[in-house]
Amino acid sequence: MKAALVGTSGAVLHQARRATGREHGPDAVVEGILGFAAELRAYGAEHLGEPAAAVGVAVPGIVDAEQGIAVYAANLGWRDVPLRALLTERLAGVPVALGHDVRTGGLAEGRIGAGRGTDSFFFVPLGTGIAGAIGIAGRVEAGAHGFAGEIGHIVVRPGGTPCPCGQHGCLERYASAAAVSEAWAAACGDPDSDAAHCAKAVRSGDPLAVQVWQNAVDALADGLVTALTLLDPRTLIIGGGLAEAGETLFTPLRDAVRQRVTFQKLPSIVPAALGDTAGCLGAGLLAWDLINLKEESA
Repeated sequence: MKAALVGTSGAVLHQARRATGREHGPDAVVEGILGFAAELRAYGAEHLGEPAAAVGVAVPGIVDAEQGIAVYAANLGWRDVPLRALLTERLAGVPVALGHDVRTGGLAEGRIGAGRGTDSFFFVPLGTGIAGAIGIAGRVEAGAHGFAGEIGHIVVRPGGTPCPCGQHGCLERYASAAAVSEAWAAACGDPDSDAAHCAKAVRSGDPLAVQVWQNAVDALADGLVTALTLLDPRTLIIGGGLAEAGETLFTPLRDAVRQRVTFQKLPSIVPAALGDTAGCLGAGLLAWDLINLKEESA
């Protein structure tokens, strides 16, 4: 868990990290979140002169932000957790906003990160899986049911590798950091080798690594072109572990996307700027949005 006390305009006043404790079960994770939030609010009162005026929380999985419910997260094991209500109770009535981790990270990248100043962007973090956040005019679109932006489950290789979602050939089975790690470990015969090792081998000219890497880049480009055909973003922001490869990823990716577009306008393709703090900073922005909305309606 990553947390921060965030001032106006996204200024970080204090940061802290803590293990989720998921090995102890979903109830322990929820209690950890509640206790962590209470400690941070108390820190503000003691060290910054006032407690936090609002709280934003970003969680993975399926999220009902409007109702404040963490609906489901496979890696945390919870279902239908009324997280907003629990936090409001624990923090004695402080207003709380709940968001999806990738969309919240996209909000931060759009407002104070790589998408700052652009009117439309698509944020795609390449980690264990692949998700996406659709940014339009300073906000992130969740969709009618909270599933908007799930680019990782666009089928780019029909009939291909099975995906836990039930489909075959999903993008995240080919272009996520986990997928590249799996492919490179199989290709080089070292089960401990991962995507970072593959990128290093690409830079040294290893032809086997180049082939594994290009397969991932091609799949990613196919998925991104589908997304930009539907969304017409001005900027594509690529983050997550795979983006840490820098131009080893971005140079061939820009070329692959450029080769695939026909009538579409080619967007800027840029690395994310906020790293693994994006979700945390975005949660702070959600909290500030609550405060600003309250002031506007007063």
